[in-house]
Amino acid sequence: MKQLIIHCAPDLTQAALLEDGRLVEYDVQYPLDTQRAGSIYMGRVVNVLPGMQAAFVDIGLTKNAFLYIDDLLPIHMDKQPKIKPSITELAQVGQHIMVQVTKDPQGTKGARVSTHVSIPGRWVVYMPDADYIAVSRKIDLEAERQRLKLLAESNLVPGEGVILRTGALGQSEEAIRDDLNNLRELWSAILAKAEEASAPAQLYQDLDLLPKLARDVITDDVHEVWLSSQAVYEEMKGLLRKQLPSWRGRVAYYDRKTPMFDQFGITEELNQSFRRKIWLPSGGYLIVDQTEALTVIDVNTGRYTGSIDLEQTVTDINREAAMEIPRLLRLRNLRGIIIVDFIDMSSEENRAAVMAALTQAVRKDRSKTTIVGWTKLGLLEMTRKRK
Repeated sequence: MKQLIIHCAPDLTQAALLEDGRLVEYDVQYPLDTQRAGSIYMGRVVNVLPGMQAAFVDIGLTKNAFLYIDDLLPIHMDKQPKIKPSITELAQVGQHIMVQVTKDPQGTKGARVSTHVSIPGRWVVYMPDADYIAVSRKIDLEAERQRLKLLAESNLVPGEGVILRTGALGQSEEAIRDDLNNLRELWSAILAKAEEASAPAQLYQDLDLLPKLARDVITDDVHEVWLSSQAVYEEMKGLLRKQLPSWRGRVAYYDRKTPMFDQFGITEELNQSFRRKIWLPSGGYLIVDQTEALTVIDVNTGRYTGSIDLEQTVTDINREAAMEIPRLLRLRNLRGIIIVDFIDMSSEENRAAVMAALTQAVRKDRSKTTIVGWTKLGLLEMTRKRK
């Protein structure tokens, strides 16, 4: 069972998603937060680096944004040249260029930006210049995938692209068409604003936390939504009336004396899950270290002694870790390159079992997660798509 718990206070809004009573996602927004990832800017090229095949773009933030040549070339592979041109042919100092933030500034690095615009709706992601159709990999029924592709083809104009989101499963043509038309209108408004903008200028900012939750998280498989504010409860009902016809009976106002996050056990889980050392139920533990480049997770036996067979003991710990790690990635919103140092196993069959457990666990993640495989050093490499 899925539950969404939203705590509202004057100084912050917190959202926690529970699956069968366990915390799997957490997000927070402060009143002065300015969303970056997903936002669209009219930027100005301030530096072009042929040796790096990249340019730096002023979008109005403290640090200039980084634009790589692949994010300038056409998004459709069939339209890309076989040999990449020099970045100097595509970008010149002083040029005004519309870009979208794909990766937030982090540490000493500025934002990563792209000219490949994508705007998410409830059922689709609209890409005005992509010229292709894709369907979420989590929709695995081939007949439904084909239905959605044909539906998209009949509603797109030449040059447009779209991704059918997981929530599009079973949706009517009218619902998907309305979602697409709303995104088209939004894109037209962005273009109109761009014509009058003087770089650097923000043209579009992705939704605040509450509308984003209504769009992306509250789907038919979310059984309960609890809110601690009467005003926000009414706001959420208004957001869901058009987006989720079956919302009635699921959304509730929490008015008990016990703090809501304490009532649902969220406070304790947050305290435990954001530490460097994470204990597993069996007595093993994980060490999580995050750098600007990647995240490294080390698996250890800890207090777990297991059976008399060392290989089985190690495999048990590794499988437990493989089921826990995807939850931590979601909860802590860890993205980019992730390296997992599982305890060494001698059996190929056991390594396959650990891989299968990990593969099954990442299917619950709304963000695209790719398991690359074992390296020559016996490490497990995976990636989680950045926002």
